[in-house]
Amino acid sequence: MAVNLDPDLLSILVCPKCRSEFRVDDEANELVCTNTGCALAYPVRDDIPVLLIDEARDTRTEETASQA
Repeated sequence: MAVNLDPDLLSILVCPKCRSEFRVDDEANELVCTNTGCALAYPVRDDIPVLLIDEARDTRTEETASQA
């Protein structure tokens, strides 16, 4: 299911933790922080981004696990 967000909204949204821009991950239905030091993935539910740090998934730990 693809992320369906207004491009204008997407252009002003930033990561609440580090203030970096997002990239859209349509496959996972998430907004992913572009800062490699942060790299949190925030879910999009019913076309509403859930920008709560407690709800975010840390993609750095998954990359480390897949490389091992």
